[in-house]
Amino acid sequence: MNHYLCSQELCHRIQANLQTFKVVNHPVAGLKQAAVTLTVVNVSNDPGIYDIPYQRSWADHAALILTRRSMKLRKHAGQWALPGGRIEQGESPKDAALRELEEEVGLQLSGEHILGQLDDFTTRSGYVMKPIVVWGGPNVKLAPNPDEVASIHRIPLAEFMREDAPLLEKSTASEHPVLRMPIGTGWIAAPTAALLYQFREVAILGNETRVAHYDQPTFAWK
Repeated sequence: MNHYLCSQELCHRIQANLQTFKVVNHPVAGLKQAAVTLTVVNVSNDPGIYDIPYQRSWADHAALILTRRSMKLRKHAGQWALPGGRIEQGESPKDAALRELEEEVGLQLSGEHILGQLDDFTTRSGYVMKPIVVWGGPNVKLAPNPDEVASIHRIPLAEFMREDAPLLEKSTASEHPVLRMPIGTGWIAAPTAALLYQFREVAILGNETRVAHYDQPTFAWK
């Protein structure tokens, strides 16, 4: 299995793939806008919780930062999420993504760490999500904001490259299937899963894969 070292070689590969990718933006009239980050860091010596056998030899391998949303939150409490939130008045998506990354997981990075962007994803809950790909690199320290984040998880990139991903399930509300990404013995659902899948396909594999058409499970609609 390729575990993808958290190296400058991987950073350059992701950046090169994103530079040639033509981002599709969605109309935002009547919808709220949010920015989320797909931030590449190393697995570290703290495995987090992702229900897969942890090996200390993975410490230098690349991972993405995911969170479990705080149970205090009014919407989507306890769900898997990427660091991110609503874009404030006068703020760019990239600025909002970096601000939310610092606010939620304590990682302060500059615009120089942004590698590119993926397609907009319009959610059934009324948001246009703008995914920003960020290079955090190795040896970063993370700390959850308890008002927003119940826990932080560094999910190895190898999990997103599994042959059984994505999981597609017929939707009763759309002609397009619901997309999930398997993690350990569980899964993460769209919209987060759709962005994870596009990151895998575009940033890592260099494919021109679109995901905005995939549906979301009903628990993510509110």
